[in-house]
Amino acid sequence: MQDQIPTLAIAATGLIGLIIASYAGLRGWRGWLELKRLELQQKAAMSGDVPAPSTGSRIEVADLKERVRKLEAIAAGIEL
Repeated sequence: MQDQIPTLAIAATGLIGLIIASYAGLRGWRGWLELKRLELQQKAAMSGDVPAPSTGSRIEVADLKERVRKLEAIAAGIEL
């Protein structure tokens, strides 16, 4: 057991170092992504472009259109 203590200490130190390096890398990655997101927003604002709707919002709009179509058919007395 005495001879395993230095090995365990080195392993623990290495693990802690890996955790710290991973955390720093993750924070850097998130910062870079935020920077790119802001750059894209700035370019869109300067050019006056409206960002494309997301897939989820497209599906939601299509669903609402379908519901309106069905309600209009019911109001007109047409069976689907």
